[in-house]
Amino acid sequence: MRFAKRLDWLQSNVFADMDRAKAAAKAAGRNIIDLSLGSSDLPAEAHVIDAIAASLHDPATHGYLLFNGTKAFRQAAASWYTHKFGIPVDPETEVLPLIGSQEGTAHLPLAVLNPGDFALLLDPGYPSHVGGVYLAGGQVYAMPLLEKNNFLPVLEDVPDAVLAQSRMMVLSYPHNPTSAIAPLPFFKEAVAFCQRHDLVLVHDFPYADLYFGETPVPSILQADPEKTVSIEFFTMSKSYHMGGFRIGYAIGNADLIRALRQVKAAVDFNQYLGILNGAIAALTGSQMGVQKGVEIFRRRRDAFVAALDRIGWQVPTPEATMYIWAKLPPQWASDSIRFSTELVQATGVAVSPGSGFGKSGEGYVRFALVHEPEILEEAVDLIATFL
Repeated sequence: MRFAKRLDWLQSNVFADMDRAKAAAKAAGRNIIDLSLGSSDLPAEAHVIDAIAASLHDPATHGYLLFNGTKAFRQAAASWYTHKFGIPVDPETEVLPLIGSQEGTAHLPLAVLNPGDFALLLDPGYPSHVGGVYLAGGQVYAMPLLEKNNFLPVLEDVPDAVLAQSRMMVLSYPHNPTSAIAPLPFFKEAVAFCQRHDLVLVHDFPYADLYFGETPVPSILQADPEKTVSIEFFTMSKSYHMGGFRIGYAIGNADLIRALRQVKAAVDFNQYLGILNGAIAALTGSQMGVQKGVEIFRRRRDAFVAALDRIGWQVPTPEATMYIWAKLPPQWASDSIRFSTELVQATGVAVSPGSGFGKSGEGYVRFALVHEPEILEEAVDLIATFL
């Protein structure tokens, strides 16, 4: 049986690889403390669940859902965005529901790239960004994110020959996996860069609410309020703990929204209307649950960083996201996959190897703060015995 060559680029995935390692450790009798996957362990708010539950008893929600049937959700998303960031949004032409932001970032290259075109991606970065480019027949130019540059790409380092073949650039801040925050002046620089080189600017923005400082993190559209080149992807998975419901949306340039909608129409309709009704309740209802979640992750961050410090593993205290990006001890610095695999085998503690997010991630591991502090501290104790 013959398969498409595009699958050659998709042989490895950090989450799938660690899933196999976790399964093997569990089969060997280990109790797994899973810090490898950024899936919130917090529940969705009651008013969200109630809206979905009420929908189940309405037969009108049981059929296919086409674009016009998503109008109320698009209006809620547009209103939420305008209230939060102060940028007007047209729900008819500038909003598109998605089955999670991952679906959008993976499908957009099909609308933007021709075979052989380059996409400028962050390295390290989220795996679906790479996968979507390869599925579209594109090439990846990896922009290294280094600690000395505050994990921001140096745009002037992109070679002219690559820029001549490039059609899009993907950013994502607050950043997974490094937890870095991009300031608004950098976003303005990125917008000008993309305007100058005729690039689509994609911003994956799942952690719009999950920051710990006083100053809100910026939206890319605050640097491009006319939406000249930009599209931004949002998810209900982090702020509203609805990861399993698979609901997100895109906001941005109307031409890009229309192009992505064309791709989406060839792949699926939309998810169940009841899920959209739950998302509407989340976006329009009380936001106290969002802030409560942020405070929970703040406490977990502080407990985990302090626990690592007690065993002699110093890491920076992140200002955003649900992750700790930790530089490995010297003896493990060249093989994060071996560290992660042997750690879960020996202790049951599962983490994500930095190299799974890109070449520049080697020498690091990512810890996801998806357990209560006492479990996180237990995980650190087990790591200490391993080290």
